[in-house]
Amino acid sequence: MPMPGWWGHVNKRVFNPRAIAGGKWPVLTHAGRTSGATYRTPLDAHPVDGGYLFVLVYGSGSDWVQNVLAADSARLQVDGRELKLTAPRLIGKDEAFQALSDEVARPPRLLRISEFLRMDIVAD
Repeated sequence: MPMPGWWGHVNKRVFNPRAIAGGKWPVLTHAGRTSGATYRTPLDAHPVDGGYLFVLVYGSGSDWVQNVLAADSARLQVDGRELKLTAPRLIGKDEAFQALSDEVARPPRLLRISEFLRMDIVAD
């Protein structure tokens, strides 16, 4: 796991609510895989051809990632609009870096991030 799990719990309880309230971060809305509850998670969402790419700072075992994979869909609020996303899939670093535009900064090597989540936009 690139980032320690305890830091994820701090983010979830302290920083995520502030990021959502601030309205500057893209927010992924997803359903809990066992509870069915609706969750909102602020994330770095990078546009790629036909969809979005998410850097898995806490790895693919994160609750939000597992929820999205189980539901096979989510909604993303970004730039004042809401998009439906589908077909979540884990991809590796090489594929992710190839999909990202050159303007997007790559995660620092010291974080050892090797997994990314890619999703497709559902056409209206």
